[in-house]
Amino acid sequence: MKARIAVLPGDGIGPEVTAEAVRALLAVAERFGHAFELSQGPVGAAAMDAGQEPLPPATLALARGSDAVLFGAIGAPKYADPAAKVRPEQAILGLRQALGLYANLRPVVPQPVLYAASPLKEALLRGVDLLIVRELTGGIYFGRRTRDADAATDECRYTTGEVERIARIAFRLAAARRGRVTSVDKANVLETSRLWRETVTRVAREEFPAVALEHQLVDSAAMLLLTRPGSFDVLVTENLFGDILSDEAAALAGSLGLMPSASLGDGRRGLYEPIHGSAPDIAGRGIANPYGAIASAALLLRHSLGLEREAAALEAAVTGAIAAGVLTADLAPSGVTPAGTRAAGGAVLERI
Repeated sequence: MKARIAVLPGDGIGPEVTAEAVRALLAVAERFGHAFELSQGPVGAAAMDAGQEPLPPATLALARGSDAVLFGAIGAPKYADPAAKVRPEQAILGLRQALGLYANLRPVVPQPVLYAASPLKEALLRGVDLLIVRELTGGIYFGRRTRDADAATDECRYTTGEVERIARIAFRLAAARRGRVTSVDKANVLETSRLWRETVTRVAREEFPAVALEHQLVDSAAMLLLTRPGSFDVLVTENLFGDILSDEAAALAGSLGLMPSASLGDGRRGLYEPIHGSAPDIAGRGIANPYGAIASAALLLRHSLGLEREAAALEAAVTGAIAAGVLTADLAPSGVTPAGTRAAGGAVLERI
């Protein structure tokens, strides 16, 4: 097949790990007989350094004209002032809104060879295979804000329609997995969470009666992610809670550097990125972990291009490289020489 892919490397280690994901995509295309047209655009601090806004119009047009977007990382110390009116992070929020990407998928599957890299006991990690579905374009991140000398407000707002559409995605995914959804809220305190719980319950009852549904308060869910993670199948939650819980869940796998994500809307086009940040302290040193970026490319193959066989092959190549002991500095145990970014990417290419 032919596909157009927008590549937005961004800042810090973004260009380094994205380059390995691009190499992997091109290797997949060669092996399976596809033609991927990859075009690159500036975004975030890289765009600001060039005198442009965080999300330049040309970059947004490139994303809109592509079948999928491969994204690196965003942010730089020189633009870290939280009070600044223009910040690199505005680019990713703008992309999500402009492309209608309201569902963020973050799979968590710890690999046996990396159990020691997690702070949890091995017995808790065996059999863990969970998927966090985070609502991405509503809630407190997109609500109205006020600020004066003595007070500030951030509005958290959800509509029934926003909750319905993210719930349907979670239930559909669960139906193709183990048939269980855990909806996470704070319904004992927040009115938005009461709306969330009522809506998710109704969607489950009317549209997905074969999928089991349970509700968890967010504080309880945070504890259970670390004390009985194997009990979860699909977790669905709002924007802020999902942001926090998905980073916590990365501890199960052993490193943020391993974790991929997919941001989806109603169509096939999605945005794919590792969940780690730009890590400016290690940028340019060739030691960043590219596995999360490469695994994100596998999600791109699956969800936007419909290439399940190719996605599975790329994921197996990542698993094989890790199982063979090709571990970057965030994963390598004491006394073991870590692999660099390029070497880790090369180990994946050897297995495609």
